[in-house]
Amino acid sequence: MAPSDLVHIVPLLAVEYPIRFLAFLATIIPILYIIVNEFVREQARVKGLSGPAGYPLIGNLWQIRTNAAEKYRQWAKKHGAVYQIQLGNIPVVVVNSAAAAKTLFGQNAQALSSRPEFYTFHKVLSNTAGTTIGTSPYSDSLKRRRKGASAALNRPSIHTYVPHLDLESKDFLVELLKYGKQGTVPVDPMPMIQRLSLSLALTINWGIRMESQESALFDEITHVEDEVSRFRSTTGNLQDYIPLLRLNPFNLGSKKAREMRGRRDVYLKALNQGLEDRMEKGTHAPCIQANVILDQDAKLNNEELTSISLTMLSGGLDTITTLLQWSIALLAQREDIQQKAWKEISEFYSVDQPLCDALDDQKCPYIVALVRECLRYYTVLRLALPRVSIKDVTYEGIVLPKRTVYFLNAWACNMDEAVWADPEEFRPERWLEQPDAPLFTYGLGYRMCAGSLLANRELYLVFIRMLNTFHIQKSDDVDCHPLSGISDPTSLVSMPKRYKAKFVPRKLDALEKALKDFKVVDVEK
Repeated sequence: MAPSDLVHIVPLLAVEYPIRFLAFLATIIPILYIIVNEFVREQARVKGLSGPAGYPLIGNLWQIRTNAAEKYRQWAKKHGAVYQIQLGNIPVVVVNSAAAAKTLFGQNAQALSSRPEFYTFHKVLSNTAGTTIGTSPYSDSLKRRRKGASAALNRPSIHTYVPHLDLESKDFLVELLKYGKQGTVPVDPMPMIQRLSLSLALTINWGIRMESQESALFDEITHVEDEVSRFRSTTGNLQDYIPLLRLNPFNLGSKKAREMRGRRDVYLKALNQGLEDRMEKGTHAPCIQANVILDQDAKLNNEELTSISLTMLSGGLDTITTLLQWSIALLAQREDIQQKAWKEISEFYSVDQPLCDALDDQKCPYIVALVRECLRYYTVLRLALPRVSIKDVTYEGIVLPKRTVYFLNAWACNMDEAVWADPEEFRPERWLEQPDAPLFTYGLGYRMCAGSLLANRELYLVFIRMLNTFHIQKSDDVDCHPLSGISDPTSLVSMPKRYKAKFVPRKLDALEKALKDFKVVDVEK
């Protein structure tokens, strides 16, 4: 039958047998769509690069819905350190070894300098306040923002933040003592950790503190930023990869994203307005936002200023909060590590000096190693924020075309058996044996975390003060394994389940005296 005959027959069938015809269309159209889409998906794949087979329409989305980074790590055993998956129709190159990461993200840093834009996070959640520096695509605006943030987060600038680190880490100990009733009752450390992280972010960026976890603003910011983090997940939002889902009128994902966007806009506006008012009156404290506003050479608009604010806010809450929550859970169950740490600290500070010197720039090697091992073992962002290439990249003879999306599997790289003989074991001593070994928790290359120096300095001071002040005793049998202990295996940030622990002062009278006599360190001396 010629195609011209079908043109005449189809309308006749539709009139004579309307119900059968509609049933036929309802069956054939989805089949044709799937067939055509599979052809499109096949054409989109990177030629010459292997990878696990997926399902029609969704690709590999169903297979990586939970603990995606670990699934990618398992697939690497079959498909090699670098392979491709497909999320919907989008091909993604996944990098799973330290050597491959250094080649692709280190040697091709400029080519892999951009970020892909995802519908839920970039188009729905961020279309008013904008995005963080870390989630923004490459542009001239990004370069200006990175320059401003880098100047605020370099080593000389961090030295000026030491008084803030001193005060916030001291108040962290005060809250552990207060809410734990001097070590007599178990306490959930999460609110104390969140207040510590949030207050430091607010102080450094806006020049104000979050003095209490009992304020309404504390509850609002921590809740909203936690929800925002979920929308940054590379696997948790199906509508990012299956556009048909965006047409759903009952789309709860987009509805919640818009709600969080509105609530975040409220407190960002209040924080920015508060700083502007203080600057007009001349009562503002030195901070990143004020410095950038007053810098005539920076030439940042309001959206770019907000982007820097969001970066400081989300970065601190993600990294510091998550890392400390995991670390305390583990320390409560590892008496041997606590004792080893306390012994090493005693080489520099006595138990009568619980508030170790805030100017101590990581001089206790074991605490430095302990922090690095926590960062490795609990890799906060198991999948570093995705990249998209701005030009072709060649890897082992295979051309990875421009606009290809890349995932750095930081979890797999930190657990690389080519780097470590015993990656599954938590062992701080490895960093004393191999101090120059790579750590992928902060990312790699041009888009690695700009705040890593500040985070390391803060974590060191919190760890050394906490361990010299308290003996952490287990209360709950919380699972502190980095895979089975995750509270939400679909989230971008791998947070453990909530738990309680006892924080028993090693020498209560010395601690109370140190807190009473406390004065913020003067970095000018």
